[in-house]
Amino acid sequence: MKQTIFVALLTLCSVLSASAQHDGQLIRDNDTIKYSYTPLAATVNDTIAATIVSATADSLIVDSAAAEKRGSIFRRLIRYFEQANEDRTQEKKFDVTWVLGPSYSAVTKVSLGILASGLYRIDRTDTITQPSNVSLYANISTSGYYKVGVTGLNLMDQNRHRIRYDVSFASMPIDYWGVGYDMAQGEKSSMVEKRYRIDAEYQYEMVRNFFACAALDFTHAAAKKVKTPEYLLGQRDKYTATGLGLALQYDSRDFAPNPYRGIYLNLRETYFPAALGSTETIWRTTFTGNFYQRLWKGCTLAFDAYMEYNTGKEVPWSMVAQLGGGYRMRGYYLGQYRDNGMIEVQAEFRQKIYNRHGIAVWVGAGNVFPSFDRFQWRQTLPNYGIGLRWELKKGINARIDYGFGGVVNGRLINGLVMSINEAF
Repeated sequence: MKQTIFVALLTLCSVLSASAQHDGQLIRDNDTIKYSYTPLAATVNDTIAATIVSATADSLIVDSAAAEKRGSIFRRLIRYFEQANEDRTQEKKFDVTWVLGPSYSAVTKVSLGILASGLYRIDRTDTITQPSNVSLYANISTSGYYKVGVTGLNLMDQNRHRIRYDVSFASMPIDYWGVGYDMAQGEKSSMVEKRYRIDAEYQYEMVRNFFACAALDFTHAAAKKVKTPEYLLGQRDKYTATGLGLALQYDSRDFAPNPYRGIYLNLRETYFPAALGSTETIWRTTFTGNFYQRLWKGCTLAFDAYMEYNTGKEVPWSMVAQLGGGYRMRGYYLGQYRDNGMIEVQAEFRQKIYNRHGIAVWVGAGNVFPSFDRFQWRQTLPNYGIGLRWELKKGINARIDYGFGGVVNGRLINGLVMSINEAF
């Protein structure tokens, strides 16, 4: 289950701005950053009169050195966030930004997360290859949810070799409706899902922008405290699956975490044999197609198409495709709609509006189905929404999205997502 993570840095930035008294301007790399600051006192020592009830008057001397130290810390904090969006990977071995803040999704509810987001270059003299990126994160909520993990993309040898990885462990109290479109219209149950996940891919560039990929996909999922065991339809409450995959990929994106232009196509086939621990043999086919076009300064139009299809004698509840979450069909509860197959499309308009701030609006649609011959157009679900953006690091956005869906049982589906990086 893909994470929705992290950080409402917009709130922190607002607090920093509100406490200032003077305005300033910083110009770097043709970007103008306006900021506020509180100047230090001009005198060496300030005297504050204090009257005691006993009529004894004393003078309290404020140590200006301490005040200057406090002011210096305050200014350093401002500069830290001002400079966080600069690409410094050619002067630093590892350019990292630490963030602590709240996050929210329909699954996790309100939670507290910590994130270390870093950019680096294997060869700092290489000006052709994009910076590699890695994110370490931990998230915990009062609902009992917690998740820790690391995700990243390592680029080497002028982009000829790449390693993408996503490793995580999560314990999630979730709502569960069962498998299939019809089940999602009924009453929900609940359980606690514990999931270990490793998804790694080695990518080799055969010719410019064309990659051959070898993949490893490992998942261990266990259902605890299942309120309605009948919703599992007789399946086990615990499954382990290890898959080996091959993929063909075309990637001309200018910057993978947040592209302004380019095309990304990925067709992957993953084989989960019983010999590697799976209950039975499962085949998974996934296709991703993304297109990005810069329309004018600060504006990008992005398209996303995604398909997942799982086949086998009986696909476990833990391996079926799940609609919703923080990346596709935002606003839908992740896993309310789940089945062997899923198709989703979305288009998003991204506009930088001021300095490091921006907005995004999107529309989309999705469908879950047991097999291609049982696909029904009438079961297609709508999706639309709006979001705010704040550039945490150069090309790395913190985002707040609010998505809407269809009406189920008289209730409009909607949900808030706070995360790092664009949805696609």
